[in-house]
Amino acid sequence: MTDVQEPGGVAPVEEPLRPAGPLTFHWFLPTSGDSREIVGGGHGAAQNSVGQRREPTIGYLTQIARAAEQLGFVAALTPTGSLCEDAWLTTAMLCYTTERLKFLVAFRPGFYSPTLAAQMGATFQRQSGGRLLVNVVTGGERKEQRSYGDFLEKDDRYARTGEFLAIVRDLWDGKEVDFHGDHLAVEAASLSAPPVPVPLVYFGGSSQAAIGVAARHADVYLTWGEPPAQVTEKIGQVQAQASTLGRTVRFGIRLHVISRDRSEQAWAEADRLLAAVDPRQIEAAQAGLATSQSEGQRRMRELHGGSTARLEVAPNLWAGIGLVRGGAGTALVGSHEEVAERILDYHTLGIDEFVLSGYPNLEEAYWFGEGALPLLARRGYWRHPAGA
Repeated sequence: MTDVQEPGGVAPVEEPLRPAGPLTFHWFLPTSGDSREIVGGGHGAAQNSVGQRREPTIGYLTQIARAAEQLGFVAALTPTGSLCEDAWLTTAMLCYTTERLKFLVAFRPGFYSPTLAAQMGATFQRQSGGRLLVNVVTGGERKEQRSYGDFLEKDDRYARTGEFLAIVRDLWDGKEVDFHGDHLAVEAASLSAPPVPVPLVYFGGSSQAAIGVAARHADVYLTWGEPPAQVTEKIGQVQAQASTLGRTVRFGIRLHVISRDRSEQAWAEADRLLAAVDPRQIEAAQAGLATSQSEGQRRMRELHGGSTARLEVAPNLWAGIGLVRGGAGTALVGSHEEVAERILDYHTLGIDEFVLSGYPNLEEAYWFGEGALPLLARRGYWRHPAGA
């Protein structure tokens, strides 16, 4: 058994209803494959999974996307990098197997010219009926960036991201752009037709360089699932810098989730996931993750220190996934009531959007969507985007 504290699972006292729908939920498309066990890899760790692997075919991803659409998730996040299928191409295909679901497409600005990226976004909006959101990923791994031909170091990559977003936003606003920066330059750039609506820009990063870019350019700042005190600190930093620029930024959080009818069922599932991981796999993954340049990845690793001794790092927040997976490494674990309470705890801090996932993503979407979401709806914090 993992060293966890299991709350009693008593249903919370009902609060007066608040205005419906302040929370937004998104799901995840596992374009590097899915499994009943943890799919590791990324951010310096080699990809691995235990047990039967579900290939990321359009057929399987369509199952997940349709489930997310039915359950009331607004969008589905696609990852980016060498371990997964291309996010732009995959989501473009999925637009024709779904009806309403939006796609939060992750991409790295160093791999596209800003004019081409702006054109791609505008085309996606027109052809999909406005179903694009963009997750701009600067990139924290020197080795992988160089494999794509990008030899800038981390701070310069963030500076280039700022220039990239300045150009793209002007193009999406219908302007003709002349720009000559330290890393990017365009002359007389324009789009034949700007996107309607303009895609929202999601952006994450824990370094000071990342927070500066987020404050200036992001519509939604995303943090990985850290304990509430750490999340509060980052929200405050972004808000302070954004306010000096006369901007407001929304906040979101990226988490896995194991939500069950009873708390002990959820923790038993967490224990099952951990038991399937070989200690040598943890050791190898942690050695790879230690090479990451990402400040967010360093913060994820510090939550558990590579040890299975104490993985509940805050009430119902389990860091076991981060033992073998790079990036988001924590999960909300508990009864549907407990998971809903922890979501409201984060909402109290200023988090309005939740990007969730689980193993496997198809089944976990239903556990959360049919278990926790109705509780949040009953209390007035969420409503299905398609209405009744």
